Amino acid sequence: MLFLLPNKVSVLKNISYILFLCFGLMMFASCSSTKKNAKTTTTITKPVSKTGTINSKAKVFTKPLDIDRDELISYAKTFKGTPYKYGSSVPKNGLDCSGFILVVFQNFNVKTPRVTRDYTNEGETISLKNVKPGDILLFTGSDHSTGIVGHMGIVVSNNGSTQFIHSASGKNIGVIESKLTGYWQTHFVKAIRLLK
Repeated sequence: MLFLLPNKVSVLKNISYILFLCFGLMMFASCSSTKKNAKTTTTITKPVSKTGTINSKAKVFTKPLDIDRDELISYAKTFKGTPYKYGSSVPKNGLDCSGFILVVFQNFNVKTPRVTRDYTNEGETISLKNVKPGDILLFTGSDHSTGIVGHMGIVVSNNGSTQFIHSASGKNIGVIESKLTGYWQTHFVKAIRLLK
């Protein structure tokens, strides 16, 4: 009897260990499938109604905003150096790219979309040569072959080369100014105008 007790304990420990491993694998699988599902939903570029049909009239910006461009840029620049934080629109915690845009426009009593891809069909599409300070630049995420908008910034100047301010992740983390060259040029999708 005493000999069987350690074996039962060993078997129970092994079963517990196996169950723990199985649970861990299920959690890992569910996380990766969640990420896949989240990536799939980003392909929707127009607002969808409750019935699941595309609703092209559900735009946030129905008319151009009456905001002074210089004031907007001056305020945006006050966030330079704010660290990048995914999913945050609280400056003291850090800002992601759409959180940065949201905070800037909130200062001018404008409610903006929270997610970058929701800007895809907003505003007036304009050519790069015609962008002005305060216009918005839309970029793909790291995989530019998808064409899906995943990053954005505000034009600061367009004197020979376009300069924009944004909250970047990666090597240069946080709110910085960048030129529309190299990496940013290959990921550029379009420029939109929300202001008059």
